[in-house]
Amino acid sequence: MSNFLFVLALISVAYGIFAAIMITSFLSERGIKINYIFIRIFILKYIHEYKKITTEENGKPGQWFYAYIISMNTALVLVVVGIILRITVE
Repeated sequence: MSNFLFVLALISVAYGIFAAIMITSFLSERGIKINYIFIRIFILKYIHEYKKITTEENGKPGQWFYAYIISMNTALVLVVVGIILRITVE
């Protein structure tokens, strides 16, 4: 069961990475320069910028903001539950 949860966590992380790519693409289209070399360091800054810009345009954060936040939190919860199940079963 815990292996299944880890697979689901990996799928969730993959979707979060896809959401991050869509966020950087959106920002790049808006003229914000993206540092692709240090993207792992600046991704939270880019997500904040995306939220700020989409909130100014639409009155609420864009869909990719929620996709990133939900997928990464889901992955975290799945990994923690998987670790707990693995410890209790063994």
